[in-house]
Amino acid sequence: MNRFLNFTYAAVQGFYWMYFAVIISFASVFLLDRGYSNSQIGFILAFANILAVLIQPVLADIADRSKKLSLISVVHVMGAALILGTGSLYFMDQRSMVLTGVFVLTGALQISLQPLINSIAFHFTKAGSYINFGATRSVGSVAYALISSILGALVLAFGTRTIPLTGVIVILLLLSALLLTDKLFKRELTVHIPDSSFDIPNEDSAITLLQFMKRNKVFVILTLGIMLVFFQNAVINNFLIQILRNIGGDSSQMGRLFSFMALLEMPGLFFFSRLRKRFSSQAMLKLSSVAFIGKVFFTYLAPSVGFVYLAFLFQLVSFPLFLSSAVHLADEVMEKGEAVKGQSLVTGMMTLSGVFASLLGGAVLDIGGPSQLLLISTILAVVGTVSIFLTVNRV
Repeated sequence: MNRFLNFTYAAVQGFYWMYFAVIISFASVFLLDRGYSNSQIGFILAFANILAVLIQPVLADIADRSKKLSLISVVHVMGAALILGTGSLYFMDQRSMVLTGVFVLTGALQISLQPLINSIAFHFTKAGSYINFGATRSVGSVAYALISSILGALVLAFGTRTIPLTGVIVILLLLSALLLTDKLFKRELTVHIPDSSFDIPNEDSAITLLQFMKRNKVFVILTLGIMLVFFQNAVINNFLIQILRNIGGDSSQMGRLFSFMALLEMPGLFFFSRLRKRFSSQAMLKLSSVAFIGKVFFTYLAPSVGFVYLAFLFQLVSFPLFLSSAVHLADEVMEKGEAVKGQSLVTGMMTLSGVFASLLGGAVLDIGGPSQLLLISTILAVVGTVSIFLTVNRV
């Protein structure tokens, strides 16, 4: 049964990252086509991330403390809202306050889903149903690669309306996969724990977010370093089309590059559980931070789209080890009732990096261009890496 549960949860990860590609990675393509400037796109993405930062702790607190709502129930409610928001984007052709508001809300909900979907794996495992997080998350990279390549070609052929249309289809598939996963999990509980509750277990000793931050000060400082390192990742995800157009690229090449990056993530994610047996999460977080520096620095130096492919080879080590080690580190060092909040804080800092990358990125693109933005990203990645090296072994 665990094999099937891993399979369906992998589908959940796959469809989630497909939706991420549609709403976040293709945001600039969609919004540029509707008359928004780089700075305006930056503000929209920033506000989406800011709203997500506000939403995530609330959702984490509900998931940790609620006796009535399981993680999966919360995700179902958010999924229904995303269908409405994404579907409405299909009918909006020009820049407007309504379009701006809908995109901000949709982006915020999408970003807020990530820590909840990650936490589902650990809740399943604690209930006796082991989930191989690295392997299932690698399916997310495959799915991201697939949809990025397809969507890039569809946009060139049929226009940007294909973006929200694809998003609605993907979120429906995500909810279907989640329903099946929940059904399998409940069936497994009835086999191994006959009289158990059908909700995913919550920790009785859950603490408030403020208490969590007071008790884990070094961890909070570590996440600030994570935020600085992840700044460049947000820059590339949000503004790759602008970076590529500066050196002669287009949306189809952007889709292929996103696919290339995602495929490179697969080995690190799939074999992460084996790597953990030989290397600590702390060591892999350090290594991946250095790899992120290499990726953004060589992207800064790139004179052509072909050279960007070489720079993105650092993705083999950077993103998969950074994401997986950060998530596992939070689960390893947190005490009972803190796991979801720890993962939410890590994701929240990554989200904050998206805020700063969006606000600063859009403005820098309009004033100084892509090269200046990539140089700033490199410097921040170096500062963040130093911070991680100084704190990660003290949490």
